[in-house]
Amino acid sequence: MFLFIGAKNRNPIHLEDLGYGIARPSFEAMRPPPNGNTYETTAPFCKLTFRPTSDTIPAFLPLYKSPYFSSISAMNAPAMLIAQSGGPSMVINQSLVGAILEARAAEGRIGRILGARHGIDGIDANDFVDLRVPSDEMLEEIARTPSSALGSCRRKPNVAECDTLLDKMIALGVGYFFYIGGNDSADTARIIAERAIERNVSIRVGHIPKTIDCDLLENDHTPGYGSAARFVACAFRGDDLDNRALGGVKIDVVMGRDAGFLTAASALARIRPDDGPHLIYLPEKPFSVDAFCKDVKDTLATFGRCVVAVSEGIRDENGRTIAERFATEHDSHGNLQLSGTGALGDYLARVVREKTGVKRVRADTFGYLQRTFPGIASETDSIEARAVGREAVRYVLSTPENTPPATITIRRNPGAKYAISFVPAPVQAVAKNTRSLPKEFLAPDRPDVTLDFLQFARPLVGTLPFCQIL
Repeated sequence: MFLFIGAKNRNPIHLEDLGYGIARPSFEAMRPPPNGNTYETTAPFCKLTFRPTSDTIPAFLPLYKSPYFSSISAMNAPAMLIAQSGGPSMVINQSLVGAILEARAAEGRIGRILGARHGIDGIDANDFVDLRVPSDEMLEEIARTPSSALGSCRRKPNVAECDTLLDKMIALGVGYFFYIGGNDSADTARIIAERAIERNVSIRVGHIPKTIDCDLLENDHTPGYGSAARFVACAFRGDDLDNRALGGVKIDVVMGRDAGFLTAASALARIRPDDGPHLIYLPEKPFSVDAFCKDVKDTLATFGRCVVAVSEGIRDENGRTIAERFATEHDSHGNLQLSGTGALGDYLARVVREKTGVKRVRADTFGYLQRTFPGIASETDSIEARAVGREAVRYVLSTPENTPPATITIRRNPGAKYAISFVPAPVQAVAKNTRSLPKEFLAPDRPDVTLDFLQFARPLVGTLPFCQIL
């Protein structure tokens, strides 16, 4: 068989000795042999021998086990490159698979489908996966698997770095680039798209939304949030039962640097009037240690026990995070490291012991468990995550070449019954900036959320396991 793989003069290359499995051959290892007639590369699970016609010289080797294309037009069509970025989620692979399957269905429009490992870092490293290889069955298994199947990265490239990425895409024959991620990923997509236009390069760019924080602008909610919120609600339902059995004060710290959507989801755990969490503290409302201790004492007086939900990003009246008082580590973006440490929970537990005299005070930090816990993904979230990947590819293929880059937003339709629409929006509309919980979701007179929030979140999370008590 023969297959075009990005050779310098775009002539077909004959392939022999096709191997099995997805491999990651080294581009550095691919050099012309002394006789000048054969190009070989060895990689785990895969051996490819390239017999070039005339003076064809392979420039890159992004295909490890190459599929049979059904037509010459498909073989010569522009490649599609896709990558995942930012924190993983339970459904980000649904978006990946949605995009892959839609690209496969675009007969004659898209040639190779390449996945960059670890986001844009994989583009720099020439580290790709041939996404035409996996069977539909395997893709469905990938879709149901949490975390980022291609790997991820946390990196904000500047314009010069985006130019380098664009050069790599040009060399690979990429005509379509899709980046799955949040607001920073959207900004990367924006820069690459703008540079492609300025350099008169024919590469269409699309952003596929993802964030468990639910803080992307222009969206009612985002893929990943419903499943992470479901984890939070289930965890609090179980933790409340534990606290009901043993009493005392339990403090659970939930992800959310600037937006309290995830912490607010803890309210979905309640079934009975005395169910926890009894107190919910969010970044959107100033946090006072003294008021917190009074709230705990009042709750103990009412219910004889207290379960507390706290966002990791709670701030004082000056806008300074409480965690700044003792945290020193910073993440790759220069932000104070809030997740992955139990410091905030330990601090609040110590304060409660000291100021209330309660002996049994415990604290847990959910940390990264919220992102990729298997078997708990929301059905609604899974369906919508698949759809935004599919719709992103459809939009790019159905619009003129000079159409500005877009993201696929999720908009809730009016009416009592839950329904949504997928609406393309300019990618710059979701880049960089984020949103917070709206005021109508915040209880004005107590540390809690409103019925409006519960009505917003319930269809995203789905039915929770029912737990009975005596």
